[in-house]
Amino acid sequence: MIQLEHINLVVPDIKQMLHFYQAVFPHWAIRDQGQGEWHGKPRHWLHFGDDYNYIALSDHGEGLNRDLDGAQTGLAHFAYRTNNLAAIIERLGKAGYGIETEGHEDPYRRNVYYIDPAGFEVEFVQYLSDAPAQRNLSS
Repeated sequence: MIQLEHINLVVPDIKQMLHFYQAVFPHWAIRDQGQGEWHGKPRHWLHFGDDYNYIALSDHGEGLNRDLDGAQTGLAHFAYRTNNLAAIIERLGKAGYGIETEGHEDPYRRNVYYIDPAGFEVEFVQYLSDAPAQRNLSS
């Protein structure tokens, strides 16, 4: 078995990122953090997650994230599966974040996209079917 354990994001401001991801994952906590250097540049790093998954954040990011409307090489988005999309939307709304894009209407899933404070597009998807053939239909 192989599964994603963590994603490592280089960002300009860890505090802003924590505000967003704490709304998404209220059961997660800071697992570890410290100071270091990355290719001669000082950085603060932090791991936010649970015992099995986490987001690694480092605050030495410079410049803007890739243009999500463009065709530059880079990360398009990453996604989290949930069994309660409405709760995530509610928590993010209370924290001041609005949905960037609604997913296509689909009988087997509901999904929404947000832009996090560092400019990464994050998808949240709730499947309405347990059948892989239905869940994997393209919209």
